[in-house]
Amino acid sequence: MSYKGNFKVWRGDDTSGGLEDFVVEVNEGEVVLDIIHRLQATQAPDLAVRWNCKAGKCGSCSAEINGMPRLLCMTRMSVFTEQETITVTPLRTFPVVRDLVTDVSYNYQKAREVPSFTPPENLGLGEYRMKQRDVERSQEFRKCIECFLCQNTCHVIRDHEENKESFSGPRFLMRIAELEMHPLDTEDRTRDAQDEHGLGYCNITKCCTEVCPEHIKITDNALIPMKERVADRKYDPIVWLGNQLFRRGSHNKH
Repeated sequence: MSYKGNFKVWRGDDTSGGLEDFVVEVNEGEVVLDIIHRLQATQAPDLAVRWNCKAGKCGSCSAEINGMPRLLCMTRMSVFTEQETITVTPLRTFPVVRDLVTDVSYNYQKAREVPSFTPPENLGLGEYRMKQRDVERSQEFRKCIECFLCQNTCHVIRDHEENKESFSGPRFLMRIAELEMHPLDTEDRTRDAQDEHGLGYCNITKCCTEVCPEHIKITDNALIPMKERVADRKYDPIVWLGNQLFRRGSHNKH
């Protein structure tokens, strides 16, 4: 079964742009990316859109559909009525390159700022040992396809451009949590999360979790546990006393 669907698609570049109206054929079983491809083939051959796998695994086709951050290839046309006008716009948090393509280089910069896995120096390759429950705990985080929908929807940077320098966003705070929970990682992730990556900016509204196409519980399983560890470090009196004694001992040695 086919019908003519009404669409508003954002066209423009980093200087100016706006929504343009299109009427496009919609067939049973299609996703929004199919419609964008048909629009390119029939009416707007110069329409820019980023995509790759069309299977929900590469994270390339992130956009906003009726104001909701989504993957174009995983949003079925069947969730909309035939009478509904569907609006497709680029990710709002990142600078527009052209049409539906945005510059997401901010995310790659933040990725480079996260120190890599740091195992104990006395362990060689092949000597790492972990309990299965520790493997399973971080496995959820490794499902991330880096679509950056969580980064896009996070109001800390979505509504406050000035926060981008000091806030890494949920995707990379989740990466820090993954490493912090790794039993063989020796880096002090808790201090870095708060002081270098802006964990304190997050107010756990769970908007990042809501848009994750892999259904990762970013807030509950990564961000909140990291906040608890920061609170323990800064406010637990026993931990505070231990830190003070450790520092005093180190000072006396010098």
